Amino acid sequence: MTARHGWGVMRSSVHALFLRELRTRFGEYRLGYLWALLEPVAHMVVMLAIIGYLLHRTMPDISFPIFLLCGIVPYALFSNIATRSLNAVEANRGLFSYRPVHPVDAVLARSLLECLIQTSCFAVLLLILWLLGESMRLNDIPGLIAIWLALALLSQGIGFVFMVLGHAFKAADKILPILIKPLYFASGVMFSLHIIPAEYRWLVDWNPLLHAFELMRHAVFPGYPLYGVSLSYLWLCALAMSFVGLLLYKAREPAILRS
Repeated sequence: MTARHGWGVMRSSVHALFLRELRTRFGEYRLGYLWALLEPVAHMVVMLAIIGYLLHRTMPDISFPIFLLCGIVPYALFSNIATRSLNAVEANRGLFSYRPVHPVDAVLARSLLECLIQTSCFAVLLLILWLLGESMRLNDIPGLIAIWLALALLSQGIGFVFMVLGHAFKAADKILPILIKPLYFASGVMFSLHIIPAEYRWLVDWNPLLHAFELMRHAVFPGYPLYGVSLSYLWLCALAMSFVGLLLYKAREPAILRS
């Protein structure tokens, strides 16, 4: 039998951890995987009920449910990958005694599961809105995929940083989720960039999440106007954050395995 090395071993390890996460994430709930869909649906219903009418009047040419969907689900992808990476080491520590299993595999498995869940939610909810008569034109599916991949890569990079900080500092799992909460309000989940005067847009346009959400709305609804957002900037931030995250992980990996 030929020994496996490198990517083959890592792929098998991530696959096994992925299946383990899949079972533990939803196996204990009666509704199982439906919980993944119910969470963004409940969020959207509450938002539509509370502020839908008011914000609908300030929206540019786009359906408000579609506007919300292109903010809530992508933000859930970012938030869940980042926060679930915090305790990935502790949750799988017993498995690191096996040489093929590394902390990076546990984080990747959790991130892949989250990508699968949120991508499925996004596709299903788009289909539901289309069946309900909401107008949309998916003329740029490759562009939508590129935006989604860049957002996932950005989230993964932040996830690596959070994993390292979560191992280095005991209070990180309490503090870091609180620190990223303001991004929900600063990333355009509930507002369109067009309502901010041009001279003040620099206050928010540094945020790559804002670029991702606005680009996603334009990809789903081409009539939605864009103001200074850039797919290149989103990918640049994603690649830079991934590099920083992997660099921190590589420097910290021996200490993680020893602890």
